Amino acid sequence: MLQVNNITFGYSKKKIVLNSFNFTLNEGEHLCVMGESGCGKSTLLKAIYGLVNLKNGTIFWKENKVLGPKFHLVPGMDFFKYVAQDFDLMPYTSVSENIKKFLSRFYPEESEKRTQELLDVIEMKPFANTKVKNLSGGQKQRVAIARALANEPELLLLDEPFSQIDNFKKNALRRNLFTYLKEKNIACIVATHDKNDALSFADQLIVIRNNKILVKDAPKEIYKNPKEKYVAALFDDVNEITIHGKNVLLYPHHIKVVEKSNLPAIVLNTYFKGSYWLIEAEFENQNIFFNNPVALQKGETIALSFIESV
Repeated sequence: MLQVNNITFGYSKKKIVLNSFNFTLNEGEHLCVMGESGCGKSTLLKAIYGLVNLKNGTIFWKENKVLGPKFHLVPGMDFFKYVAQDFDLMPYTSVSENIKKFLSRFYPEESEKRTQELLDVIEMKPFANTKVKNLSGGQKQRVAIARALANEPELLLLDEPFSQIDNFKKNALRRNLFTYLKEKNIACIVATHDKNDALSFADQLIVIRNNKILVKDAPKEIYKNPKEKYVAALFDDVNEITIHGKNVLLYPHHIKVVEKSNLPAIVLNTYFKGSYWLIEAEFENQNIFFNNPVALQKGETIALSFIESV
């Protein structure tokens, strides 16, 4: 179990980045960390890995205390792996050689089997013998993830792990990776801006604002019951509007066009989204956004139904 006990960290006395963070993570559990840029997501991963010296508080993995650079010549914890946004790969060696870097050379058959297994996870078998310097940014990101998994860490720390990967590869990789981690009972913490990392694969979600933990709960609960607009906006466009004198939060799918109602609106813009259209409309002097199966004419007056508040 990871125990983060009241930790505080700042790069200077005036700039506190992590302010009184408290949470736990069980073995094999997946935690997603979300929040706006600069809120402290990346710094939290660095603190857990042991790359910074805490101002206050402690971090434990089971009975092992996580210590910073003051205590280790080479910072970082052996039983964790951290994949930063800069990847830190060996550019002039092949993909396979990068993965094998941390595997034993005394057991070549086992190392090769393990490498092939991880190449499957990141879907890069055709590039096994390609030098890393010739890969795209997204491919390098996948190699960095595979290399971090080579020795099956107890905890994997991922900082925006799919940010450079094309959408058509991202979804498959995400499924492969998180399924693999569950099978191996590897705990994982992901710092991300992508709601899909949280909603589909995380057991717990932390939302950070102003360098503090705003909320921690199951992703489904946070999505359905956001404390405020800041939280809801991490998942989708969100409408914060007044209806009949009451302030409510509504996702676009909560608003429907109907034949008749006492809630008229005027269409301002339509945006094609593939399987639906995102409609921008004016409702009681408030701009709102909602999903619709077909495009609507700009300037058209429509009737709305608010089926559910967040």
